[in-house]
Amino acid sequence: MNKVRYAIATFVLAIIPGSYLALAQQNTSQQHPLTFFVTSVGIGNGGNLGGLAGADAHCLMLATAVGVGNRTWHAYLSTQAKGGQPAINARDRIGQGPWYNARGQQIAQGQAELHGDTLELAQLGSNLFKQSALNEKGQVMNGVGDSPNTHDMLTGSQTDGRAYTDNQDHTCNNWTSNGEGSAQVGHSDRIGGGNASWNSAHATKGCSQDILVSTGGAGLFYCFAAN
Repeated sequence: MNKVRYAIATFVLAIIPGSYLALAQQNTSQQHPLTFFVTSVGIGNGGNLGGLAGADAHCLMLATAVGVGNRTWHAYLSTQAKGGQPAINARDRIGQGPWYNARGQQIAQGQAELHGDTLELAQLGSNLFKQSALNEKGQVMNGVGDSPNTHDMLTGSQTDGRAYTDNQDHTCNNWTSNGEGSAQVGHSDRIGGGNASWNSAHATKGCSQDILVSTGGAGLFYCFAAN
């Protein structure tokens, strides 16, 4: 009888640490609600997102569908100074962090880490890459080597998250054009573009939906909870 009791006690003690660890991991995930995602689908009208307001509304719609519509959601997009209106920096629209994906994984602690504001942070890089840049449903997005490749993310931004200040179009006419113009995009899988940048890899060849698709995109973008 004593041997049986000893065996049972040993078994219980053996499984408790694992159960506790699993519970701790679950609780950690629950403590970090979704505050960042890649749009699972685009608006479908090329670079015409309906301006920042239209893009923000799209973020909110997708967030609401997965139960987190109670936050202020902003698209990670910059606009350029035009028509007497000042430029808007993508980084100024998304709050101060930290930001977590649908699996509770931290993307960045704050602005400095996300954008590599210091040399040390720039060398470390953010925790944003293919396996962490998930959509609102927690799914990994297609990238280089997948078919179709949809890693191009509209941002209109420089690597520091700020708007361009030259006279070239980097935002598809401030996200209202589905024809002429160009948009700066990042790569959600951090592959290609010459600099492996998540937010500023290269410019598109145009703003139509077909052109975005032809070069590895689908009119997708990043959404961040600003609060």
